[in-house]
Amino acid sequence: MNAIISTSELVGELAGPHPPVLLDVRYQLGSPNLRPEYEKAHLPGAVFIDLESELAGAPGAGGRHPLPDLEVFGAAMRAAGVSPDRDVVVYDGGLGWASARAWWLLRWTGHPSVRVLDGGLAAWGGALTSEVPDPVPGTFVPAPGALPLLDADGAAALARTGLLLDARAGERYRGEVEPIDPVAGHIPGAVSAPTAENVAENGRLRPAAELAERFKSLGATGDIEVGVYCGSGVSAAQQILALDVAGIPAALYVGSWSEWSRDAGRPVAVGAEPQ
Repeated sequence: MNAIISTSELVGELAGPHPPVLLDVRYQLGSPNLRPEYEKAHLPGAVFIDLESELAGAPGAGGRHPLPDLEVFGAAMRAAGVSPDRDVVVYDGGLGWASARAWWLLRWTGHPSVRVLDGGLAAWGGALTSEVPDPVPGTFVPAPGALPLLDADGAAALARTGLLLDARAGERYRGEVEPIDPVAGHIPGAVSAPTAENVAENGRLRPAAELAERFKSLGATGDIEVGVYCGSGVSAAQQILALDVAGIPAALYVGSWSEWSRDAGRPVAVGAEPQ
């Protein structure tokens, strides 16, 4: 199944006999919870999911957005109506980072049919509502392990033996600025691959063939293991989504730079080259 869905496809499925569960995962780094924005206007039937409390654990040694407690995550999904035999569509405000994080978590924990609304809320164009739904509880129980996952040691090893992509902006990769984490730079051997370059000017993902060419130019030749990290495992999920659309499996380093840079014993590279 394609990892993304267009607005026209979603309109058709919502009008069909088996409409998908809709999850609204609007999120903005450094901003308050966006549930008030959801309550003002959202896709009809969509349930709000909070990234900070339901798609991530508490910040700490594992980074700013470590994996969530699976009991908390599973309860949030069931309360939203998620079941293993019902399709799920996720959207956010348009960047695709938060929705991809929800997509990745659901896929990693075994849900077979999850898609991201391409372009998010900004691409919808249809009717919105302020009515908060009360869905019938679902039956989804997370079973982790369906997608590959990296820890810090695994990311370091992959940077040497495979392809580790750094999804942050180029200036953070090069170590020129670091607005959030304690150390600037990148994991030695990682290749700069800003996730913003996966998106076209209209806010939607680039076509699969363009994405495949982009990742091939970065070293994803089809016979090499690929992993991705970012600042805290959110924007990297969008890169995993783009890789999936391009037909390239990839592992996520959830702790990402926010975990790596907390340990003074871990090496740090700066500059434009992987080193």
